[in-house]
Amino acid sequence: MASLPPYVPRPPIAPPAPHMSPVAPTHDQARIIPRFHSSSSSSSLPLILLASSLIGLNPARSRCSTSYASTVARFLLCCSPLTRILQIVVYAVVIFAFWNIPGARTVINPLKLFTIGWHELCHISMAILTGGSVMKVCIDPDMGGATIVSGGHPTTILAAGYVGSTIFGGLFIMAGFDTLVSKIMSFVLGVGLIAPLALVRNKLTILLTIIYEGLLVGFWFIDHAQALRWYCLFVGVMNALYVVWDIADDKYFRKANDSDATQWSILYPRIPAHVWATLWIIFEIAVLTGFVLLGIAAFKRTPDEMAAEAAQFLPT
Repeated sequence: MASLPPYVPRPPIAPPAPHMSPVAPTHDQARIIPRFHSSSSSSSLPLILLASSLIGLNPARSRCSTSYASTVARFLLCCSPLTRILQIVVYAVVIFAFWNIPGARTVINPLKLFTIGWHELCHISMAILTGGSVMKVCIDPDMGGATIVSGGHPTTILAAGYVGSTIFGGLFIMAGFDTLVSKIMSFVLGVGLIAPLALVRNKLTILLTIIYEGLLVGFWFIDHAQALRWYCLFVGVMNALYVVWDIADDKYFRKANDSDATQWSILYPRIPAHVWATLWIIFEIAVLTGFVLLGIAAFKRTPDEMAAEAAQFLPT
């Protein structure tokens, strides 16, 4: 009888592995990890998280990834600090062009009168507060503004113009960050557009003022008054950088009424006008930057939160 071959043990064969499904996150992980359905969300995640921190939106509390991403996207388009800064730069360029291009200057006459009028009002107020008296006031979109006073403290009266314009413009710039504040400031703008007409008899300027007032009212009904923020931001830039337009009038148009920088060189002859202009421009940029940072810090709201807050005051 033939002998059987020796037994050689074989390694056991493992059963086929079942289909492995991804491990679902735990309850705690699901709360803190935002999920986005878009395939490109991973590349934009840093930007989204940055925007979340800027507006104070906590992804951990977002129950719906779609609404969360939509909220952040709307913030990036209309409310982000970078967007506001870019708007300010664009507005400054546009205002400089319209202020100095012949023909186009006429289009913004109502806003120029508003800006010049406030500037001269600051001179007038400080003249009265320092014991002086006002002899003559001129507010003209082409010749510029002038306030002739008797008595008072000359240095304080002269400084009040640029300081007052810069702070006033800063308040309007802050209004550009929040719908409710822009609603309140729109009443100041509405009265301010009409007030200079007491000294103006030009029919075209009167007509343009009516148009600008109509735009102001109409913006109340665009996206629940969201458009007012753009209007206020534009007016804020025009006032906050008034020294630039004032000096440009001196340089390019030789207007009848000298700029305040020229007046400073007359008051203190050892310092030329261009040095005074440079100092005041630095001052205005510094103050404008401060108001922008203040607006970023004070108004960390999403568009929906702004709309809900603004709806409590004269809803549209």
